[in-house]
Amino acid sequence: MTLTDKPITNFLDELASNAPAPGGGSVAALSGALGAALVSMVCNLTLGKKAYADVQDDIKDLLAQSEALRQQLTDLLEEDVKAYTGYSKAAKMPRATDEEKAARATAMQAALKVATDVPLSIAETAVKVMDLCMTAAQKGSKWAVSDAGVAVLMAEAALRSAALNVLINLGTLRDQEFVANRRAKLESLLAGRSVMRDEIYDYVVSKL
Repeated sequence: MTLTDKPITNFLDELASNAPAPGGGSVAALSGALGAALVSMVCNLTLGKKAYADVQDDIKDLLAQSEALRQQLTDLLEEDVKAYTGYSKAAKMPRATDEEKAARATAMQAALKVATDVPLSIAETAVKVMDLCMTAAQKGSKWAVSDAGVAVLMAEAALRSAALNVLINLGTLRDQEFVANRRAKLESLLAGRSVMRDEIYDYVVSKL
């Protein structure tokens, strides 16, 4: 059974334990998935309503996007657990000889790259969720506008939480070309997102 197939109480118990995973990366993915689910909720509360007849096609398209992103983030939650488990396994490799130490170091560096790219993908997907939130707030049911506001907050939390997981792994990687490349991608994803969050949040508040 995958982590996302378990009851939420099981997830929280495992998160609170001393097990290496799930951790912050999984929480980032879950936050993004929650944001996407809220966008979907706004859409589903809007579809079929006469008062929103002129935006039905837009809302259908928005729903398709939000549901696709929700699935991606759910999958990334599982991938994050696998990535950290892979790193933990590499760290437990034998190191009694120089050869074993070298093999362990190589395996750990490779696992760290995977453990960096998964949260980077979470960050990329969270940005896509953020991109949907203003449309949800503006075109969705006025009775669910607050949910569009919560959606952008959850998506941004996912972005920044994932960023922290990327950064902690970059700090121990030796491949400086890889580090520079991933750091640049992360900075691009983060650029302007706090402004976007505030714009959407302020718009939502103005409609309450």
